[in-house]
Amino acid sequence: MESLKIDISTASGAVDREALDAMYERAVEVVGQLNEAADRGGECLGWIRLPFSVGEAEIIEIERAASLLRSRAEMIVVVGIGGSYLGAKAVIEALSGSFPGLCAHASAEQPKVVFAGNNLSEDYLGELLEALKDREIAVVVVSKSGTTTEPAIAFRILKAEMERRYGREESARRTVAVTDRERGALRAMAERESWTSFVIPNDVGGRFSVLSAAGLLPIACAGFDIRELMYGAREMAVATAAAVKDNPAVIYAALRNTLHNNGLTTEILAVYEPKLSALAEWWKQLFGESEGKKGKGIFPACAAMTADLHSIEQYIQDGRRMLFETTLGVRHARHKVVIGNDADNLDGLNYLAGRRLGEINHIARAAATQAHVAAGVPSIGIEIPEITPRSIGALIYFFEKSCAISGLLLGVNPFDQPGVEAYKCNMFRLLGKPGNY
Repeated sequence: MESLKIDISTASGAVDREALDAMYERAVEVVGQLNEAADRGGECLGWIRLPFSVGEAEIIEIERAASLLRSRAEMIVVVGIGGSYLGAKAVIEALSGSFPGLCAHASAEQPKVVFAGNNLSEDYLGELLEALKDREIAVVVVSKSGTTTEPAIAFRILKAEMERRYGREESARRTVAVTDRERGALRAMAERESWTSFVIPNDVGGRFSVLSAAGLLPIACAGFDIRELMYGAREMAVATAAAVKDNPAVIYAALRNTLHNNGLTTEILAVYEPKLSALAEWWKQLFGESEGKKGKGIFPACAAMTADLHSIEQYIQDGRRMLFETTLGVRHARHKVVIGNDADNLDGLNYLAGRRLGEINHIARAAATQAHVAAGVPSIGIEIPEITPRSIGALIYFFEKSCAISGLLLGVNPFDQPGVEAYKCNMFRLLGKPGNY
C-alpha cells in the first residue's frame, strides 16, 4: 500500500535550520515520553493504543449492532456533539458519494446516516423530524455523560418520537448508546431500558475517540469497512511510534511549532477534495481544543480548494503575514474525467484537451502553493494515496499523534478543555438550571 507523504520543502526554508533541528530533538523526546506514559496506562492516552486494543470481538459486536439497525431503519440518527460526532461525520462524508441517492448505482436499501444534537437550532431539529416523519428510524446516541445540553435535548425529543411510533419495547431495539462504562445518565438509561450499548474508554477523550465505538458504530451503520479503517490506523500507529526525526508526526508537529515561534499564529488546512471538508472540520476541533490554552496555541482554520481560491485566497496571498498553510491532497482519483476537444474553442480550453481533471487539480494545488510561498506564506504538503477506509484511518491517526506532540511542544495539556466549561456555566445560569455549576 502507498502511504501518507509529507512534503516540507515549501515551508522549512522559512525557518532557521538550527531552530528546526532543536524542535525536532524536543519532538523526539515527546514521542518517547508519550510511549512510556501510554505503556503505564497514563490518563487520557488510551487513544494511542486504540488501533490495537479494539479487538476482533468488539469489531464483530459493532458490525452486528450496525447490521441490526440497518435492517430496521431507513434513516439512522447519530446524536452527539464535538468529538462524539465530528470524527464519524468526517469519515462518512469522505467515503460517501458526492451525490448520495442520486447516482444510478446507489442502493435504495442503504440507510442514510444523519446527525443531531450538535446545535440548538429549532429549525434544524424541526426539519429533521419532518424528514423522519414517513421513514423507519433508529438512533445511535454518543455521550460519556448523557447530560451535555445539545445532544441531551435532541435525544429526549427523538426518544419520545420513537416511543410514540413504536412503543417502548421496539424503540429500545432501535436505540444504541455509546457511553461511559459505569457512570452517567446515559449509562443509567441504557441499563434501565436494556439498550444495546458500547463503551467509550475512560482514557480516551472525545476528540480522540473516532477510532473507538463512538466513531466506528456510526461509520459501520453507514455501510463502510471499519476493519480497513482500523488497519490503516494500525499502520500509521506503527509508522509514528518511533522516537526518531523521520517520524512523520514528529516532522509535522516540529515544523508547525517552529513556524509558530516565528510569529505565524494561524494554520489553514486547505483540502483539495470536497469530500475531505468534514475531515478538515474534525481537524479544526482536534487542534483547536487541544492547543488553545493559557493564551497559547496555533489558531486552526480550514479552506476548501479550489473553491476558496476564489474567496479567501486574496487574504492568504496579500493579507496579514500571520499565516502558514497545510495542504491536503489525494494522489489517485476514483473516477476518470478527461477534457475533450471543442471545434469552436470559444472558451479557449483546447490547450487542456486530453488531460484528466485530477491532473489539473494537482497543478492548481502546486500553483497556489508556489504563489503562497512567494508571498511569505509557508506551506506544508500532506498527501494520501486515495480516499479509502484504509487511507482515512491512517490520516486520522497521523493527525491525532501529531496533535498530541504539538500540544506538548507548546507547553499545554492537549487532552483537557477547561475553556469549554465557561460558556456552559453561563448558559446554565441564564436558563435557570438548579444547582451549582
